Amino acid sequence: MEIVSDDKSEQKDPVLWNIAKKRYGFKWNLASYIIVNSFLWILYFMTLEPGERDMLPWPIWPTLGWGIGLAFNYVSAYAIVKSRGIEKEYQKLVNEDRK
Repeated sequence: MEIVSDDKSEQKDPVLWNIAKKRYGFKWNLASYIIVNSFLWILYFMTLEPGERDMLPWPIWPTLGWGIGLAFNYVSAYAIVKSRGIEKEYQKLVNEDRK
């Protein structure tokens, strides 16, 4: 296993480092999502004309679209740890090769 080092000469496990980067990135994406979509919804309600409440609000589209992307980002960062899947596949190949 390769060890990654930074300027502080601290050694890091590259698999854990990649997972940490994904999780940190997800947290920033979530914060951006909340701030930007809050602004869009506030803007929508501040500029709403009388009688427009029967229509589908336009901020729903960026909220849903970005939300779907954010859900995939979450799954990638927290739910799926690829190293486990890779290790399982490697073991399958090793076992098949021995037969």
